[in-house]
Amino acid sequence: MIDTVVEQAFRPAAEAVASGRIPGAALGLVTASGERAVRLTGAAQKVPVEQALTRDHWFDLASLTKVIATTSFILRLADEGRIDLDRPLTDAIPDLRQYDVAGAPERRLTFRDCLVHRTFLPAVEPIYTYGDDPARLRAFVLQREWRHGPPVYSDINFILLGIALERLTGAGIDALPIGNGLSWGPPPGPAVATEYCQWRGRVLVGEVHDENCSAMGGTIGHAGLFGTIDGVLDFAQGLLDGTGASPAMLDAIRTPVEGHRTAGWEIRFPGWSGGQSCSPGTIGHTGFTGTGLWVDFDRGLAWTLLTNRVHPTRHFDSGIFTLRPETGEALIDAFDAA
Repeated sequence: MIDTVVEQAFRPAAEAVASGRIPGAALGLVTASGERAVRLTGAAQKVPVEQALTRDHWFDLASLTKVIATTSFILRLADEGRIDLDRPLTDAIPDLRQYDVAGAPERRLTFRDCLVHRTFLPAVEPIYTYGDDPARLRAFVLQREWRHGPPVYSDINFILLGIALERLTGAGIDALPIGNGLSWGPPPGPAVATEYCQWRGRVLVGEVHDENCSAMGGTIGHAGLFGTIDGVLDFAQGLLDGTGASPAMLDAIRTPVEGHRTAGWEIRFPGWSGGQSCSPGTIGHTGFTGTGLWVDFDRGLAWTLLTNRVHPTRHFDSGIFTLRPETGEALIDAFDAA
C-alpha cells in the first residue's frame, strides 16, 4: 500500500527534476509499524561532473540538524534532570556576555526561549566574515551585543544551544551519539553536491554548505549533520514508535509554546511546508539545502523530502517552497485513499 502512496506523492518532485528546477530528489515514507518506501530520481551532482542520485547518497541536512540532533540532545538532558528548560543559558554558559552580567539581555535567555525562537536575536549573521578560528568565533557569538528585533526563526538561537551542549557534555557536538545513516562532518559515503560556494571557491560535496557552520569547525547547533534517506527515516520511525524519544520529549516536540512552534519543531499552520492535508498536530522542519521532515502522529506516518535544490547555486527559483506542500498534500491524500 505505501509503495502506491509514495509513487503518487513523488510525482511533483519527479516533475521538478524533469523540468530542471532541481537536480535530484528523494522521497521516503515510513509508518509506526516500520513499513517503508522510497522513490528517487535525478542527479546527486551536475557540475563539474554528473553523478546519478542513489539511495546510498548522503545529503547535507542543513537545519534538520536543529531538530534531529540539537533539540533531541537538549531535551534528553532536560529529561535526565541535568538542565531546566526554563532556566537561563548561563547555567551552561556562565561567560555569556560576561562583561555585562547585570544588564545584558542575552544572559536572561532560557533554553526554551531558544528552542522555540522566542528571542530578540537576528535570523542570521555572517559570522564567517569575522574569521575562521572556531574558538574565536564562538567567543564572538558569546560576547557580541546582539541587535534587538522581533522574535524570528534564528540560527543564532541554535548556535547558542550548540555551545551550551558542548559546555554541558565537555565535548564537541560531533562526539554526541547519533543513529545509523546520520553523520557529523564529511559523511562515510557518496555525498550529494550542494552549491558552488563563492567564499570557498568550489562546488561543495560532502562538506557542510552553511558558511557559519563551516567557519565554526563544521559542526555546531544549527547545521553540520549529514544523512541518507534511510537514516532520516530511522530517526522519524523512532519518534513514531517511541523508541527514539521519551514520553516527556515527545510531549515537548508536539506541544506548541509560541504560536506554531514547539520545542525545536513546527506544527501545522496556514501555508506551512507540510501542506494542509496532514493532521493538525503534525510536526515538521525544513533545511536550506532543500531538505525536510514531517511526522503525522495521528496517522502513524512520517515522510522526508530530500533535494539538492541549491546545486549549483541558491540564486535560482527551484520552486521548493511550493514543491514541499504539494508533496505533503499528495502523500496524505493518497494515504487516506489507500
